Amino acid sequence: MKVLLIKDVPNLGKAGEVKDVKDGYAKNFLIARGFAKIATKDVIEAWEKEQQKRKEMEAKEIEELKKIKEKIESITLTIRHKAGANGALFGAITNKEVSEELKKQFGIEIDKKHIDIHPPIKQTGEYDIDIKLGHGIHATLKLIVEAV
Repeated sequence: MKVLLIKDVPNLGKAGEVKDVKDGYAKNFLIARGFAKIATKDVIEAWEKEQQKRKEMEAKEIEELKKIKEKIESITLTIRHKAGANGALFGAITNKEVSEELKKQFGIEIDKKHIDIHPPIKQTGEYDIDIKLGHGIHATLKLIVEAV
């Protein structure tokens, strides 16, 4: 029986491949557990259309992320934080703080989990912060930390 794999199946194939397997294996395991569908012309066409839609959506998403990257790299974020006389901060600048200030000052919403501050910022000054946007796109945010 020919089946279209919907999910990757170890030792059989990857999603989207049409495989010829024994009837029992197809009905009792692959189809029953949602790993495959019987490979009819309609099923294959529907799968191809769905994959095309996914590619188009992904392309749109990547375009939007590139615009966000350009916007982030063109701005300078300033955060005011309590500091001692020598410029050492009381505490450190956190990714949550950066996320909130980005939203407050520029209206850009970035999840704090995607902001990578390494090593921790414990001094006033200028810093470059890496922001992961998705699909392998990273932006570099210029951050200025000032004492209050």
